Amino acid sequence: MTDGTHLGTVNWFKSSYSGGEGNECVEVANIHGRDRVAVRDSKDPDGPELAFPAAAFTAFVADVRALG
Repeated sequence: MTDGTHLGTVNWFKSSYSGGEGNECVEVANIHGRDRVAVRDSKDPDGPELAFPAAAFTAFVADVRALG
């Protein structure tokens, strides 16, 4: 995991797992050319961003889906 403050321009999208009430909002973005996925809180778009290796993020999502 790395701090994503130097991501440059990325296209953020809201996770399909975010709640519909607006209080559980996670956004993710592919960081092209860096094999990384960034994550942030959509309620605080100017706040901290975290970047993870794409393979680690894919494994995390697979584990979350397996939990049902």
